[in-house]
Amino acid sequence: MTDLALDVSLVMLLPVIAAGIVVARDAVVGVTLFVAYGFLLSLVWVRLAAPDVALTEAAIGSGVTGMLLLTTATRLPRVERTTEPFATPTVLIAAALCAVVSASLMSIVVFPPAEIRTLAPAAMASLPDSGLGNPVAGVLFVYRALDTLLEKIVLLLALLGVWSLAPDRAWGGVPALRPSAQPNSILVFLAQCLPPAGVIVGLYICWVGADQPGGAFQGGAVLAAMWLLVVVAGLRDVPPVGRCWVRLSLILGPVVFLGVGLAGFAFADAFLAYPAGYAKPLIVVVEITLTLSIGVALGLLAAGSPQRMPQP
Repeated sequence: MTDLALDVSLVMLLPVIAAGIVVARDAVVGVTLFVAYGFLLSLVWVRLAAPDVALTEAAIGSGVTGMLLLTTATRLPRVERTTEPFATPTVLIAAALCAVVSASLMSIVVFPPAEIRTLAPAAMASLPDSGLGNPVAGVLFVYRALDTLLEKIVLLLALLGVWSLAPDRAWGGVPALRPSAQPNSILVFLAQCLPPAGVIVGLYICWVGADQPGGAFQGGAVLAAMWLLVVVAGLRDVPPVGRCWVRLSLILGPVVFLGVGLAGFAFADAFLAYPAGYAKPLIVVVEITLTLSIGVALGLLAAGSPQRMPQP
């Protein structure tokens, strides 16, 4: 009965919050509802027995993305509401297209094909060869390792795109994120208490990713959230992006991943192939370094482009 009540509550709340996001006239209110929607959606994925997706949704889809949107919303200039009617032709066309897409997705769920083609049985049959216990990690680092490597490179390219918005005089300087907490506020208290536990949780999520739900992206997102909490509370400043250790941290994970992939030519006769018996240790090393790089990259993405040079 308790599980049924939870499922019914989620089914009822999600459309209401989604509608609130659409009709919200204030950007900050819309972003706040978006964060709440993401956390509720992570509970839905837990109920659907997809903990890996739930962790990703909570850490990245709602947490880091919510921080980026909230930072953007607070920097937007305040504009007065217009008297333009809500149901403009553009809004109606967008609503119609969204309805068509939603109906198409619902039809797939309600009327699934008679024969569902999947590679899941083949992936599970070959999973013991990798030494991994988590099938998601097996797919990410064995079957589609090249895609996973390119995803990390795309993250770096996105960060470079944010940095490119900086004025020439501030290139390599300090990002624009500023503390928003007053001394002795509850935010400062949380920033002093949560990061030690949060860092442990982030590292744990990374470490168990080879055998249990978790991994580099989820662990890195938790580390980035703890770092941003400390910065927003004013306990530490964002480091200049030109610092050597910052840039080394950003490229450490992709470089190690690429190095392991190139070593596959010598020891396993293929790019991103692993020698027999060494697949799991190599994947764990790659995940640990990727966790650090992802955490730094996500934190700097939320911090924004450099706006000033560091003080001498």
